[in-house]
Amino acid sequence: MSKRKLVTSALPYANGPIHLGHLAGAYLPADLYTRFQRLKGEDIIHICGSDEHGVPITIAAEKEGVTPQEIVDRYHERNKAVFDKFGIDFDYYGRTSSETHRKTSQDFFLKLYEQGVFKKKSQEQYYDEDANMYLPDRYVKGTCPKCGHPEAYGDQCEKCGSSLSPTDLIDPVSALTGNKPILKSTEHWFIPLGDFQDRLQEWIDSRENWKPNVVGQCKSWLDGGLSDRAVTRDLTWGVPVPLPDGEGKVLYVWFDAPIGYISATKEWAEEKGEPDLWKTYWQDEETSLVHFIGKDNIVFHCIMFPAMLMQHGEFVLPENVPANEFLNLEGRKLSTSKGWAVWLEEYLDYFEADLLRYVLGTTLPETKDSDFSWNDFQSRVNSELADILGNFVFRTLSFTERFFDGAVPKLSNPTELDLNTLKEIENQKQKIENAYNSYKFREAIAETMHLARIGNRYFTETEPWKTRKENPEACGNTLNVCVQISAALSILFHPVLPAKMSQLRKQLGVPDTLQWDDVTSDLIPAGQIVEQGEILFEKIEDEAVQEQVDILEKRAAESAGTNEKDYEPLKETATFDDFVKLDFRAGKITDAKKVKKSKKLLNITVDLGFEKRTILSGIAEFFKADEIVGRSVVVVANLAPKKMMGVESNGMILMGEDTEGKLHFVETDAEPGSPVM
Repeated sequence: MSKRKLVTSALPYANGPIHLGHLAGAYLPADLYTRFQRLKGEDIIHICGSDEHGVPITIAAEKEGVTPQEIVDRYHERNKAVFDKFGIDFDYYGRTSSETHRKTSQDFFLKLYEQGVFKKKSQEQYYDEDANMYLPDRYVKGTCPKCGHPEAYGDQCEKCGSSLSPTDLIDPVSALTGNKPILKSTEHWFIPLGDFQDRLQEWIDSRENWKPNVVGQCKSWLDGGLSDRAVTRDLTWGVPVPLPDGEGKVLYVWFDAPIGYISATKEWAEEKGEPDLWKTYWQDEETSLVHFIGKDNIVFHCIMFPAMLMQHGEFVLPENVPANEFLNLEGRKLSTSKGWAVWLEEYLDYFEADLLRYVLGTTLPETKDSDFSWNDFQSRVNSELADILGNFVFRTLSFTERFFDGAVPKLSNPTELDLNTLKEIENQKQKIENAYNSYKFREAIAETMHLARIGNRYFTETEPWKTRKENPEACGNTLNVCVQISAALSILFHPVLPAKMSQLRKQLGVPDTLQWDDVTSDLIPAGQIVEQGEILFEKIEDEAVQEQVDILEKRAAESAGTNEKDYEPLKETATFDDFVKLDFRAGKITDAKKVKKSKKLLNITVDLGFEKRTILSGIAEFFKADEIVGRSVVVVANLAPKKMMGVESNGMILMGEDTEGKLHFVETDAEPGSPVM
């Protein structure tokens, strides 16, 4: 058991505001965990800050015609403020442009340099002669070699998602001038990750209770063999390389950004007046280090940063990295460039923070991509927060105030139902605690709401509106039990609904100093005065939700500008003889099921009239198996069989993909087996 916990959330780039995807990935889960652990009395700190170096910052600055420092100053303050308003309770929110971070990163680099770990190598890199500078990967654009998209970047194609290097691009041009760049030799320092392969493999194998998606991505990298990776690059914005021959070079942002966790902890310790306290959290083996990130940061936090820490030798390694998958929005991939996003600042102009904390918490992409929709937001607020939790608390407190002058009745001659209902407080508390400790926040929230459901059901079954006249003692028992459940909820729901539960504790007269282990079935003594107070949750009207959908669609339309669509480029010209070799047939799906151990594949049975075929199709992320049974489809019926995941697939179902990457069946009204021309 660790003596203390150090929680970090991925440092957001200070080149734009925070949106729902950010929250679902690294910030809300970390806050839920940290608040729970604080209630448990754990020694825990939550560290984050702005990632203020790297190409996205310089690109944003160039677009606006300002300096990178102006960009990071603006967004650092905006994001820090909106996190605070949303209730993300950081112990310290630093920034990587600080002097402390610069020195910490340079000292870290020099320690590894003096250990002789780096390799200095020459490499060919694109150079813009007119701009007189080497071009970082995002400053090179061209045609993607994988899908033919003409606007791919030198690090990734945003159309097909393929990882690229600038030299992979077809017809590359400089994003600065539009000119064709030349290849020019430059020298950089590299960390030989391959030298850490065995140590990393052994360390990852020793981790317990890591998410399968995290372990799977790590093993994929390790199975492919680790190679040398540059830790410096040719830029003027960043942490300068602290070597005589490092002029004009900075530390690669992947190298300096995670060191930001350390530098921010140093600044936190300085602020507390205990400059050496940071060492206790970073260098004591009895510290449990947990990184909360999105899945796009797994390799950096599970392979690269641990390799750096191993080599340095003075720091603890992560105990867990509970990375989340991605959050989609209204059934489509979230895209800031296309205006398909909900900004947190904007959300808070319309609704309370706790509503989103709850709804987003119930839909976190913990093991697979999930989806946020405004209709689901309304439904969960109305049917769960208002109708279950809010209604239960209101009925309990209003009855107590009206019929017992606000004084909590004593429990007298309780029935078996009364006692069993009180036992549910401890039962649910344990389930919730287990879920939080396992990083299963959706489950923790569901189990907490279940306690409110239990209270609501018990209130209805005991009918205090009848027993207040017929059997006042039974009525008093009902209200005592319900007040105890309400008090328990005011603490158990605090990690999710901090503002609302603080309000509830005031109504109940429960002090804010109470902790998790104080939750029992007799938290509030008989005779204590409670107040009905204001209703906790107001229902959201249809008009309010429609307004948000309209805002989203309007912004997406404005981002699109004209009605031009980003069509997939045509493939190489095919001859008529090539085409007629393919046999397209009408078919009907008669059965479908998920393929075990596969996120993408569905095992589909298609009736082709003359026979039934088994076809594996990678559409599980777009369609549920039971939703596609009965669909009429078009099948390429004469493809050679292909074995996948131990199952032989005989054919291909034709699909169409829209510009948002969403799939649609190519359907036909023809009878199964009919040729499709």
